[in-house]
Amino acid sequence: MGIRQGQLAKAFGGVSTSLISSWENTEKPVSPPVKRLEAYATLFATRRSWTGGSLRVLTLEELTDDERDQRKELLDELLWLREGNEPEPAEPEVVDLWTFEEVDQRITIVCAPLPEEYRRNLVYADPESADFVSLYTYADPDALIELFGHIRARNPDNPVTFRTSNELTADDYTGHLVLLGGVDWNTVTKVVINRADLPLEQVGRAVDAEHGGFRVQENGQPRLIEPRLDAQGHLVEDVAHFYRGVSPFNRKRTVTVCNGMYGRGTLGAVRALTDNRFLDRNTAYVRDRFAGEESFSIISRVPVIGGQGLTPDWTLEENRLHEWPEVAK
Repeated sequence: MGIRQGQLAKAFGGVSTSLISSWENTEKPVSPPVKRLEAYATLFATRRSWTGGSLRVLTLEELTDDERDQRKELLDELLWLREGNEPEPAEPEVVDLWTFEEVDQRITIVCAPLPEEYRRNLVYADPESADFVSLYTYADPDALIELFGHIRARNPDNPVTFRTSNELTADDYTGHLVLLGGVDWNTVTKVVINRADLPLEQVGRAVDAEHGGFRVQENGQPRLIEPRLDAQGHLVEDVAHFYRGVSPFNRKRTVTVCNGMYGRGTLGAVRALTDNRFLDRNTAYVRDRFAGEESFSIISRVPVIGGQGLTPDWTLEENRLHEWPEVAK
C-alpha cells in the first residue's frame, strides 16, 4: 500500500516516527506495547484503512465480521512474536538471473546506436542541437530503461553502466556483458553469437526473408522462426531470444543476449525476467530446465496487442519456440 512511517505515526496519534522506526528495526527492535499491536492489527485488517489519500485506524464497530476475523489472526501472530517466538521459516526466495554474485564487478549493458537515417531529422539526437539528449541515439531505449533499473536494484555493490556497441572499452568486454538488440544493428551481438557457437542463426531483415527470423535446426532440418505481421504491415507477433552463457572474453564472467526481430521482441526477452508477474515462474523454469548448464538459450513468441508487446510466460509450452540445449532423450 506504500504506507510510510510518518503516515503510520499520524494514524496512531501521539506516536513519533522515530518510535515507529525503533519497532521496525531489524537489528535491535523495540517491542511495541500491546495497545499499539492492536492498532497495527486493526489497521492492516482492512484496506478501508486507506481511503481518500489518508490513513486512519477504524473503530472495532466499523469492521465487518471478516475484517474482525482478519484482525484477530494478525493480532494473535503479533502477540506471539512479541513473546520472542521465531516465525516459521519462509520459502527460499528465488534469486533471479539478473543477480550477479561477485561484488564490485563491472556490468555493462550494450545497445546498438540508432542508425543515422532514423535520427537525421530528430533534433534531440543531434549533438549540435541545444536540445541534444544522448539517449535518443540509442536503439531499444525502452528495454534499456527497464533492464538498467532492475540490474541496479539487484546489484547495489556493482558498477552498472550502459553504452552503445561502438563505445565499448576493453574493460567492458571482460566484465559481465548484457547485449540488447539483434545482429541488424548491434555488432557485438553478432560477434558474441558467432563465438558462442550456438546452434542457431539470426537472419537479418531483408537478407533471405523479408522480416528476418531465427534459423534453428530441428531433427536435422533447418527451420526459420519468423515474426508475424498482418496485411497492413502491423506487427502481431514478434520473436524474442534470450541467451545466457560464459563470456568468450573472460570465463569468470557471463554474457547475456536479449534480442528480437523488432524492438518489442527485445523488450519481451528482457521483461520475461524483470516483470514481477512472471519473474519467479520464468526464473524457476530456467533453473529447473537448464540445471547444471553453463549456457542456454530460449526463443519465445511475444504477442503484440494494440501495439504493446506482452511478457512471454516460459512455463507455457506453446510460448517456447526453441530451446537449447535440447532435452536429453
